[in-house]
Amino acid sequence: MDIITPFDWQRVFLGDAPPLYLLEIVFRIAVIWPWTMLLLRWIGGRSISQLSLVEFLLVIALGSAVGDSLFVPDVPLLHAMLAIFVVISIDKVIDLAIRRYAAAKRVIDGQPIEVIRDRTIVTAGLTAQEICSLELMELLRLKGVENLGSVRRAYLEPSGQVSVFGFESPPRGLPIVPPVEHQSEADPETPGACCGNCGSVGEPAGSCGNCGSSLRVHAEQAPRYE
Repeated sequence: MDIITPFDWQRVFLGDAPPLYLLEIVFRIAVIWPWTMLLLRWIGGRSISQLSLVEFLLVIALGSAVGDSLFVPDVPLLHAMLAIFVVISIDKVIDLAIRRYAAAKRVIDGQPIEVIRDRTIVTAGLTAQEICSLELMELLRLKGVENLGSVRRAYLEPSGQVSVFGFESPPRGLPIVPPVEHQSEADPETPGACCGNCGSVGEPAGSCGNCGSSLRVHAEQAPRYE
């Protein structure tokens, strides 16, 4: 085993390569960068702006192929260019399958999952997406939702975004705008009480039949979601 000398500046900055290899690195970048940009333009906007799980894995592979070819002397440029071309070609085949076949889109991209129905969080939808109600509330706030009472339907899209459809005349519901201190606890028998976790209205005392939470808060009048 080679003995490593700490703070060997020759090793730290240049390694075992001769100084002229720095110029080769510049040449490698000048070849690989335009080649990769050309192939990324071939992919198109969809694959760059909305990455599915499969595409994310392809980007990781692409990053390895591009990165290693820039400075690893044992990686020939033609080998790296072929690897990059194959990785992006796979992405193009996947994208074509998604565009032509609905079944392929469902398998690769997934489907929208209902997470709110009539101002109440659908716990089965959260379980399917492996998120909690607090994460969903954060996504809703980013869409300008202040109160679950404003939401008639909400779906978590495959892209990770949430799509919201509001009531024409919103009823009372669970406020989700911080601070949570204004969500004052309420007696479950109070007509205006709702579950403090999922927003279900009219739940009796004890565990909520929808999510199992025992917290009850006062429902507030919801503004109309625009």
